[in-house]
Amino acid sequence: MSGLSKEALSDQLGLADSVVDAASLANSVKRFAEQKIVLPTFSQLADPSTIPADVAAGLKGLDKDAPDARNLFRVHWYNNMAGERVSVPDHVVLPSSLTGVESPIIVVFGDRFPMITAHKVLAAYSCFAPRVISGQFDPTKHRAVWPSTGNYARGGVAISRIMGSRGVAVLPAGMSKERFDWLDRWVADPADIIRTPGTESNVKEIYDACNEMAKDPGNFILNQFCEFGNHVGHYYVTGSALAHAFETVAKASGNPRLRCAAFTSATGSAGTIAAGDRLKDLYGTKIVAVEALECPTMLENGFGEHNIQGIGDTHIPLIHNVMNTDVVVAVSDRATDELDVLFNTSEGKAYLADRLGLSVELLEHLEHFGFSAICNVLAAIKTAKLLGLGADDALITIATDGSALYPSERVKTLAHRFGNDFTRADAAEVYGEHLANVNTDATIDCTERDRNRIFNLGYYTWV
Repeated sequence: MSGLSKEALSDQLGLADSVVDAASLANSVKRFAEQKIVLPTFSQLADPSTIPADVAAGLKGLDKDAPDARNLFRVHWYNNMAGERVSVPDHVVLPSSLTGVESPIIVVFGDRFPMITAHKVLAAYSCFAPRVISGQFDPTKHRAVWPSTGNYARGGVAISRIMGSRGVAVLPAGMSKERFDWLDRWVADPADIIRTPGTESNVKEIYDACNEMAKDPGNFILNQFCEFGNHVGHYYVTGSALAHAFETVAKASGNPRLRCAAFTSATGSAGTIAAGDRLKDLYGTKIVAVEALECPTMLENGFGEHNIQGIGDTHIPLIHNVMNTDVVVAVSDRATDELDVLFNTSEGKAYLADRLGLSVELLEHLEHFGFSAICNVLAAIKTAKLLGLGADDALITIATDGSALYPSERVKTLAHRFGNDFTRADAAEVYGEHLANVNTDATIDCTERDRNRIFNLGYYTWV
């Protein structure tokens, strides 16, 4: 990329550090003034206590899922399910009775985010805001195009609607029905939902559709995989929230030796994993990049199809700070599909309560784990075993969304794998295979050579 000019980098990667188009910025200012839209700063989203009192008061009684610009001030980790601000990000500490490891695993919930009940609305805002304030995106003339495997596109459409501009969701046709049901309710025109071939693994087809749309100057592609705003937003906002959650757990544990040993994150667009860079800066935390075993891109330059929706694959995102990654872990979608059934059926919950002694409260928390959340937790367990971590070593991760986005997928799993009859014996088998005996297969404790290989794969993809 050394041959690219500063202008080209700013135009392509969201790196502009000055106003690029004053006229477009003026159009945005006028539009926002007319519609009483105020954009929160990243520092306010990282620490919502700094949001002005009158703005915070305006959120009381406002539906957190309404297309209202005031909900932009809820695009942070400090919400409960009702959209009320909490003092510490909602989280759960998984006990060893469930995970099988001594290390506490802290999971911070992403389904508290507004409008889309997933943390990807933060990624969308992080990509959008820098383009607006630099005058590159003009909501009065541009259609915002959001390439995604689901949640980012939903977040982008929500933000576009708030701005009074058209948002276009580009995502694989095989994603969960719940994603498309949401989009049908939010887009201005059904034509603004572009269904590309395939499922979670078919990222290239998304790019192909965007490349074709980019020929029209009225379309503005906000590509999360190469927008550095995505990285920056998660570094500051998500990184700060995770640090706060860890500090809270450490204080409550009474263990002065407890350290933030590792952060696990499915790479997706490589936005969320940037929070690991912040945690490493603060605590020396190891960064664990996670992918699907059926599509082992980082693990072995492989490819394939899988159903861990929302984690991306088949390439290395441009914004992935590969040389700061410590461990690579792959998790099978068979595990995430079947554990979703275990966590969300009456027989599964009864088994976990009787066999493991899990509380009603913890079982309710498990309902807030979507596919990628389960993936992140399994990766944390594998990491604890791979690195020999113990009771003084906390691991932290996120539940990017909740199980509410996957009932249609659960129906498929129940039909195809359990004959629509998930029994207590099935629950025992799922637990035994996917939780009781997590191993360290499909992992890499990265050397410099491993990082260079992964970096070179990314370089080949983008350059």
